[in-house]
Order: sequence, then structure tokens, then C-alpha cells
Amino acid sequence: MSEPELAPELAPELAPELAIDVRGLTKSFGKLKVVDNVDIAMPRGQVWGFLGPNGSGKTTTIRMLCGLLRPDAGEGTCLGYDILKQSRQIKNNVGYMTQKFSYWEDLSIRENLEFVANLYGLKNRHEVVDQALETLGLASRAKQLAGTLSGGWKQRLALAACTLHSPKMLMLDEPTAGVDPQARRDFWDQIHRLSSQGLTVLVSTHYMDEAERCDQIVYIAYGKLMAQGRVEDIITQSGLYTFIAEGTGVRDLMERLRGEAGADHVAYFGNALHVSGSDLAGLRDLVARHAVAGITWRQERPNLEDVFIHLMGQSKDNSVRT
Repeated sequence: MSEPELAPELAPELAPELAIDVRGLTKSFGKLKVVDNVDIAMPRGQVWGFLGPNGSGKTTTIRMLCGLLRPDAGEGTCLGYDILKQSRQIKNNVGYMTQKFSYWEDLSIRENLEFVANLYGLKNRHEVVDQALETLGLASRAKQLAGTLSGGWKQRLALAACTLHSPKMLMLDEPTAGVDPQARRDFWDQIHRLSSQGLTVLVSTHYMDEAERCDQIVYIAYGKLMAQGRVEDIITQSGLYTFIAEGTGVRDLMERLRGEAGADHVAYFGNALHVSGSDLAGLRDLVARHAVAGITWRQERPNLEDVFIHLMGQSKDNSVRT
């Protein structure tokens, strides 16, 4: 039996301006609860970053949101459609890009896109494919076999394929993993171009510079929602303070600082040592004790990675058996 259509008064076009509005989203596999009571309220037309360590439940959450996986508990809507009752409508309006390249390597770029257009039943598929090739800069490579493409070009093909049917939302699962910095930058330029045209985008990523390109971010660790909002707000609300040490012998200083009072987190970034904690007085005492020749200290606003290290320290790996 086909799924019922929404009544006019409940049509997505008239729904509140939230692309995603879910509460209590929960999913377990066997005894392992991989998503635990997650709430997300994501406005339409924004680019959101979805962050967290490997195995944190990001992919499972995305699959539930776009109708590919049914939650064990929870409720809500995606693009105005009920995630429990209207998964078909959600799938028809979402473009989903998986972590792994999932198109046919023995077909050309054009053949891949034409095949996908046929799957969607697009009537003007030749014009749609031509437009996608031009928009994503693929026209000059249209006859090239997908299996011979580099990671960045495969990424472009995948993005072209998941936008062929003019979706209202893109869900991209670690789309830039394993590609070079220029390809990542080009990809994000395309994402913001699509967003400026009204498309809502949810991107999972491990890269902090990518997270800072998003309007808002969601941080999930081992199934638990740890933070949600604008990057600047999350940094401010973390309550962290960070001091940075630079100079000769700073690497040796790292091991001595770990475990000391005030130093909740110690990490090396580039040529500098970041020491973060929630006790400003304790951090100042620590800096005074380690103010040695050849090393300079300064206080700076914590960056996003400092905050995520802090959040990781507050979370518990639920896959570890005790």
C-alpha cells in the first residue's frame, strides 16, 4: 500500500522553517546503543556540520534522518515529513552522499549520471545531466571512466549525482575524506553555492576548518549529543581557557604538563603547545611554574579543536566493555 499524502494543511511548504526537527532519536544494534536520545532542530537553508569521533553515531543518525534507517525511539520531521511514516517522501527530497564512492567505476561520468537520472525517473534526463556536468565542471571529462578518476573528481561526480533530482536537502557523510586540500576547498565552494540557492546541507566531517565554514554545528560523541549551535557560541559556552607555549624544548614540556593541576588538556598543534582547562587561576599558576628560558607563553581564546578535545574528555566510549 502506498504511503498517504499529507493533507493540505500539513504540507511541508507550510511547515515551520525547520529542515530537521527531531526529538529523542535513539538506535541500538544488539546491546550497543549507538544513538542515544538525540534532539536536532536545524533551520532550512543553512549549512550544518555534523562532528564527532569515529563510531560516535553520526552515520547512523544521518541514515535515520533521511529515511534509510528506522529509529528504535524518537519522533520528528525531515523537510516537514514524518521520519517514522513518510520515509519515501524524505528519500525523494534528499540527496545522500555516502562515505565510500558508490557509483559504477566501469561506466563513464555521463553514463553514471544518466543511469542515476533513470533511477529517479527524470523525464528531461539528458538536459539535467548536461546541466550537472557543466555546473560541477565535469563536462570536459564526461566520457572518462569513473574508476580512473582521482578522489576529488569522484567527489564531484558523487555530488552531481545526488543533486540531479533537485533535492531540498543534501546529507553528505564525510564527503572530503581522503582528498587533497584544493579539492576540499573546491567542494566547499560548491556547497556554499548550493546553499545560497536555498538548499539545506548537513555535512559530517573530521576537519575543524570545515566545521568553521558551517552556519552551525552538531557534536555527537558515542551516541550522545554534546553540543549544538554556532561555533563561536559553543566555544564561549565551553568555559575553557587556553594558554599557548612556543619555543625551544616545548615538545618536552608536553609530557611534564599532562596530569598537572589546571591542565585538563594538553595538545600539540603545529609548533605550539595548547594547554586548556576550566580553572583560569590554576592555569596561570601552571604557566608561572613553567616559565623557563626559551619558552614563551600567551593566553588565547580556545579554538574549536581545543573545545572538541574537552568534549571528548567528558564523553564515554560506549563500545568499550567493562
